Amino acid sequence: MVKRSKVEVAVLGAGTAGMGAYRAARKHTDKLALVEASHYGTTCARVGCMPSKLLIAAAEAAHDARHADLFGVRTGEVSIDGSAVLKRVRDERDRFVSFVLDAVEDFPEEHRFRGQARFLSPHRLKVGDDHEIEADRVVIATGSRPNVPGFLKAAGDRLVVNDDIFEWQDLPESVAVFGPGVIGLELGQALGRLGVRVRMFGVGGSVGPIQDPEIRQCALDTFNREFPLNPDADTRKIERTADGVAITFDDGERGVVTETFDYLLAATGRRPNIDGLDIQNAGLELDDRGTPLFDHYTLRCGNSHIFIAGDVNNSQPLLHEAADEGRIAGNNAGRYPDVRAGLRRVPLSVVFTDPQIATVGKTIQEVDDACRGCFAVGSVSFEGQGRSRVIGRNRGLLRVYGEHGTGIFMGAEMFGPAAEHIGHLLAWCAQQRMTVSAMLDMPFYHPVIEEGVRTALRDLNHRLSIGPAVVEHCLDCGPGG
Repeated sequence: MVKRSKVEVAVLGAGTAGMGAYRAARKHTDKLALVEASHYGTTCARVGCMPSKLLIAAAEAAHDARHADLFGVRTGEVSIDGSAVLKRVRDERDRFVSFVLDAVEDFPEEHRFRGQARFLSPHRLKVGDDHEIEADRVVIATGSRPNVPGFLKAAGDRLVVNDDIFEWQDLPESVAVFGPGVIGLELGQALGRLGVRVRMFGVGGSVGPIQDPEIRQCALDTFNREFPLNPDADTRKIERTADGVAITFDDGERGVVTETFDYLLAATGRRPNIDGLDIQNAGLELDDRGTPLFDHYTLRCGNSHIFIAGDVNNSQPLLHEAADEGRIAGNNAGRYPDVRAGLRRVPLSVVFTDPQIATVGKTIQEVDDACRGCFAVGSVSFEGQGRSRVIGRNRGLLRVYGEHGTGIFMGAEMFGPAAEHIGHLLAWCAQQRMTVSAMLDMPFYHPVIEEGVRTALRDLNHRLSIGPAVVEHCLDCGPGG
């Protein structure tokens, strides 16, 4: 027998965006359904941010121990206990997940539904095999999952995604990483520093989220000092063999070679969990990938009663963005038809490699478009930066962008020490629409890595032309003026 429920708001997915949407909607109504198709526990806590940072922390400890000689500290041979490393990752990961589970358990039982949700019509949902929910409004927050291109499946049972790594009982001897994006770079470098032989393969030349060509080249050169990384590899063949995964590729100087690895890690991006929803029955306009078109500020799909938040909308797959989007979508679903634009913060992304990567505000291409080519760039290398040399972290480059005429700070990219902290400072400045000269009026202590930020800003300020006449000139010249 099919059970039926009637609610005002149904939230599909109990991850970061879904839980945020549920909490926000509950401020407006108590007639709610929170539907989860899989495990409770966010992507961040289970297989994303937290377990990966635990693995990275172990890798950094090993790396620091190996390089203590720089400071005259003799530590002897460093030994890695892979099983102990991974046990701590799992133990701490489970602790983080438990907090999420406790939060879900605090939600009223009558609000919680388990099973795959599918649209029967714009207002009717099938949950599992035996429940139908009629919902006045719906928030889609079903998250994403690893995307594995078909040609990688030739690795057979030695093909893994990031979710699998944290369940390993010990570290393997070798891993081939396909995809030098955020996940691939973080996990690949961490595994390499823990003694795993790593080779990384990319397509198209990308290195993480970096858009600035000079930053990209700096990062590529630095990573290649630790492990081979070809961002545009010519892979000829992948084969599961008795010894593992044999990968045949063109290595440039050596020509076509074959190397065998214990595992192939597919870090080739993520795909939104939209395909199992029968979204075609929701009455929404879809893009060419089958994802509903939506408003960036309201998260509303067209003029409908349906909202979409978090990784599933394939816009900005970051936890803090998912939390913001969940809150915006939940509030709008709860008080519908009173739909309001929510606060969208300045873009901020951090990659926890060493050196770290940070992107803030507009990319260099977006600055070029927004300023019609009328902008300047300031930079600093960390090779000679005082504090960075003191602590032996003097690698990397920071590039900052400002608009001619107004002098407004537009964005930055960084590959260097303490980027997770410097990125926040620059993001706050960008959100406040500060001018470069106003940023230089802020206090800078000595000796700190942030003095490198001041150097880059001084360089930018020197290159900027300020004043209304410059604005008029730029408008007359157009792009490149």
